[in-house]
Amino acid sequence: MNFKDYIFIFTLFSILLLVIITPSSQPEFLEVSISIEEETPPIIVKSDYELFLEAIGHQESGNKYNIVNRYGYMGRYQFGRSTLKTLKIKTTKQEFLQDTFLQEHAMHKHLLYNKKRLDKYINKYEGQIIHGVLVTESGLLAAAHLGGAGSVKKWFRTGKVRQDGNGVKITSYMKRFGGYNLSL
Repeated sequence: MNFKDYIFIFTLFSILLLVIITPSSQPEFLEVSISIEEETPPIIVKSDYELFLEAIGHQESGNKYNIVNRYGYMGRYQFGRSTLKTLKIKTTKQEFLQDTFLQEHAMHKHLLYNKKRLDKYINKYEGQIIHGVLVTESGLLAAAHLGGAGSVKKWFRTGKVRQDGNGVKITSYMKRFGGYNLSL
């Protein structure tokens, strides 16, 4: 900074100090009024795991926790009684439908259960195209949620594509829900 810059800053500082000290002589153009009428909502950043759950929940039930389909599958992720039994979750239908935390817990356990059963396939084939489908961990876990880990293994061995009772193919879940970083 040169001498002129110091003079400018000193002059500016002096004027501001005079304005603050003598508010009665304050010129109109320096009056400032700030009002905040609305609060800015916080920005919420969801993880890939949360986005995956939201997407699969939307596909399964429209993200409704208290829904039962015509086959008796329940909740946001449409669990059957046999899956809950496999996960060692003992509950009544009514308790399950009313407990959102239990449904989220069941889905997390189910993903971990299927990941353990499919880990060999995930490690070997992730990022590769098999039977015309890009293999990803989230896609395989979604497919296993729809049709069971056994049907996913069978698809690897034979190319046979299982469908659920509504005609939804496991390969459609592999494609639709592939590419999420679940960090399980």
